[in-house]
Amino acid sequence: MTCWYEGPLAAFDTETTGVDVETDRIVSAAVVVQQGAGTRPRITRWLVNPGVPVPEEATAVHGLTEDHLQRNGRWPAPVMEEIARDLAEQGAAGRPIVVMNAPFDLTLLDRELRRHRASSLSRYMEGSSLCVIDPRVLDKQLDRYRKGRRTLTDLCAHYEVELAEAHDAAADAQAALDVVRAVGRRFAARLERLSPAELHTLQAVWHAAQARGLQAWFAKSGAPEAVDPAWPLRPELRAAA
Repeated sequence: MTCWYEGPLAAFDTETTGVDVETDRIVSAAVVVQQGAGTRPRITRWLVNPGVPVPEEATAVHGLTEDHLQRNGRWPAPVMEEIARDLAEQGAAGRPIVVMNAPFDLTLLDRELRRHRASSLSRYMEGSSLCVIDPRVLDKQLDRYRKGRRTLTDLCAHYEVELAEAHDAAADAQAALDVVRAVGRRFAARLERLSPAELHTLQAVWHAAQARGLQAWFAKSGAPEAVDPAWPLRPELRAAA
């Protein structure tokens, strides 16, 4: 029987105007669907005119200028609807959805849906099972004592996964998917007996523990930064834009 990490997977990634999930906006997104390891993926891309200024520091990361997005991007409302429906279709089909640092991308999508559709990601996922696989959480749990950073670029280097064009939503989604397959193979003895649904539940526990550890480290070093333990989606804040 094929293990889940060799079978059908989908992956989701975004590029944004910044790193604040409550106020920043999506400027591009991609969903990659692969029926099995080594098979040709189906890639859906979206380019968004966010309707707000795009900071130069954001453009420096993903290369999307405000002028380019105004000329070529679509309005956010229909795009957010399409993305949410696509993810719901993946869940209904039983495909786990790979999202690197899921609380960022999924929370940002949720806030965009609230902003532009007066809805939420959970509402779109009603009737389907949102099963998320987060390579960042998996790697930190399964290889917790390894030193060094754990960005997508770092994980790709560590697991020998090709990242053709970093900070392109489709390339990042594909790379995250490939990293999950590589993590699955490397830690097969610990993962092959778990179903994706069981792993989803465990990742929420693992992420919370990781967040507590990071929060303790911040407190010890005198840093005021707060770490949210929620995974894969942060709860809505009353002050959210």
